[in-house]
Amino acid sequence: MGFLDAVVGQAFRDEKAGRVVVFTGDRRNRGYVVRSEAEELKIKSFLKMFYFAHFSLLLLGNLLAYAWSIFFVDVHAFGRASEHIVRIFAIFLGTNCLLVWIPDFLLWRSYRRSLPNFVSADDAVSVSGGLSAQQKLARRALIVVGITIVMLAGILWLVCFKR
Repeated sequence: MGFLDAVVGQAFRDEKAGRVVVFTGDRRNRGYVVRSEAEELKIKSFLKMFYFAHFSLLLLGNLLAYAWSIFFVDVHAFGRASEHIVRIFAIFLGTNCLLVWIPDFLLWRSYRRSLPNFVSADDAVSVSGGLSAQQKLARRALIVVGITIVMLAGILWLVCFKR
């Protein structure tokens, strides 16, 4: 849950107007004043639920699409390995579209539609562009995790296709 807390914590800032929430996908310089601690907890729980569903879709959908792409292409049915890799990639893109992109688009659309339930248009304020130290640390951690995942995927690809 520490990872979700770090991602959700990036949405909140302390500004001159008070505690402000800046939603992902909203205008970059607009935030909303959070009136109470209970309201902040409600917004945090909603964001955690959204990000958990989003990351689950990405991770499990991509893994399932990859597994299906490997399963549906028989290694010995095609002559050259390059044809095999192209077919695996084409099947991966098709199944990825069905398992990840479309559900993630629908999740994003429901996220955007539910934002007005948590804040009022009267509470909109302009926010500064600077990030807090915690937000900078969380962003760096996300970058490190992303680079690590890409490196592990490259190593896995080399091990699997080195034959």
